[in-house]
Amino acid sequence: MLYEFKNKSTNPHFTEVEDVTPQEVFESTEKVKLVDVREISEFTGELGHAPQSELVVLSTLPEKLKSLPQDKTIVFICRSGGRSAQAAAYAKQQGYQNVHNMLGGMLLWNQLQLPTEK
Repeated sequence: MLYEFKNKSTNPHFTEVEDVTPQEVFESTEKVKLVDVREISEFTGELGHAPQSELVVLSTLPEKLKSLPQDKTIVFICRSGGRSAQAAAYAKQQGYQNVHNMLGGMLLWNQLQLPTEK
């Protein structure tokens, strides 16, 4: 099922990608698919990862994208928002319609003191 974020903005580097805030992502965790595109060491490292997020390392996205649901809203996450914006742009190019980038990545997620797992 698709979920529509209320407060989204256009990414300045990838105009086809919409950014959403960590707070809004946290509040919609049960309604969206969270995909973390960092390296394994980052996913399990100091910043941790958002609960219920799935690790799909950015370099493996072309081969693993098909395993992600097209009928659900997907939010891509990384450390600061750069790699996740690339991932969202790539997914859009491959036909995924409702994909978003989490603004500020796990750095901002942690600054907001949202829960993490390691």
